[in-house]
Amino acid sequence: MEKKELQSIANEVRKSIIVQTHAAKSGHPGGSLSCADMLTYLYFEEMNVDPDNLNNPDRDRFVLSKGHSAPALYGVLAERGFIPKEDLDSLRKPESYLQGHPDMKNTPGVEMSSGSLGQGFSTAVGMALAAKMDDKSYRTYAVLGDGEIEEGQIWEAAMFAGHRKLDNLVAIVDNNNLQIDGTLDEVCSPYPIEQKFEAFNFNVIDINGHDFDEIKAALDEAKSVKDKPTAIIMRTVKGKGVSYMEDQVGWHGKAPDDELCEQALNELEGGEA
Repeated sequence: MEKKELQSIANEVRKSIIVQTHAAKSGHPGGSLSCADMLTYLYFEEMNVDPDNLNNPDRDRFVLSKGHSAPALYGVLAERGFIPKEDLDSLRKPESYLQGHPDMKNTPGVEMSSGSLGQGFSTAVGMALAAKMDDKSYRTYAVLGDGEIEEGQIWEAAMFAGHRKLDNLVAIVDNNNLQIDGTLDEVCSPYPIEQKFEAFNFNVIDINGHDFDEIKAALDEAKSVKDKPTAIIMRTVKGKGVSYMEDQVGWHGKAPDDELCEQALNELEGGEA
C-alpha cells in the first residue's frame, strides 16, 4: 500500500476518534490520536488478520495494553471491516459493544479486554509464549502507554519475555510524554526507556511514530531479530492532527464540545496528519 493511502486511512481514523468522543461526551482523544498511525500500519500492512476469518488460529494477535485509547482501535477496526462504521458514534453508550475500554467478548477483532494498565502487555507475552509452545508462526503486537510503563507489572512481563527469548513479540511504547496528571518527568519518570528494555534483553528501536517509513523499517527489523523480543519506542505527539489538542495534557481524557468537534473535523478533512 502506498504511503499516501496509509496517511489517508490514518486521517479517517483520527476523524472517527473525534466523532466517537464527541458523541460519547467522554473518552480519551489525546492518546488515541497519537497512536493512530501505528495502528493503521499494523492492521493494513503488517498483521495477518482477516475480518472474515476472526478465529483463524494462525492470525497475528494485537493487544491495546493502553486500553483507554480504544477509540483509535475502534476506528481502525471499522476502516479494516471488522465492525460497521455507523456503530462508532455509540462509543460508551450503555447498550453499545464499543465501551470505553476494549471488550474481547463482544467486539470483533479485539483479542484482549484491556484497560487495567499493565495487564494487557502481560497477556500479550502469554500469547507470544503460547505460539512458541504450539510451534505456531503468528506474531503478537502490543501498544503500551508511556505512562503505563510506570506500572511494575510491565517490567515483570518484560523480564519474562526477554528470559524466554520471545522473538515473536513486539512491544510498542507510545511515547507522547504526557499522562493524565502531566508530563512523565513530573509524575514518575520511566526514562531512559530504551535502556530499561535493553536490560531485559529486548532489541530496542527508536522511531518517529508518525512516519510510515520509519514504522515499516522498525517492524521489518523486528521480524529479522532472533532470540530477543523487540521494543519499538515511538516518539509521538499527543493529540496529533488537531491543533488545539497537540501536546496538551488537558486532552488526555476530555471530549470536544460541538464547536471544537467541528473545528477538529475541519482541520482533518481531506488532510494528512
